[in-house]
Amino acid sequence: MFQDKTLVCKECGEKFVFTAGEQEFYAEKGFQNEPARCKSCRDLRKANGRRTTGSSGRREMHDAICAECGAPTQVPFEPKNDRPIYCSDCYQARR
Repeated sequence: MFQDKTLVCKECGEKFVFTAGEQEFYAEKGFQNEPARCKSCRDLRKANGRRTTGSSGRREMHDAICAECGAPTQVPFEPKNDRPIYCSDCYQARR
């Protein structure tokens, strides 16, 4: 039913084989999308964490002011004025 497919990794641009066995596994699990990265790039991505910015592997942090205590803090997303931002201590206290 399934046949090996050659795909191109969106990370490194190298060709890799999406085997019939892997396709069968994806179908059994109900996965809709084919893999976008080769095994090497998937492994590297897992090792470095999924959400990285640039090649340094570090998340970009943004300065903000805590809505509760007024202390300066940093958050891993771009703050917007439509929602309050909390420092780590105030966030944990609110949970």
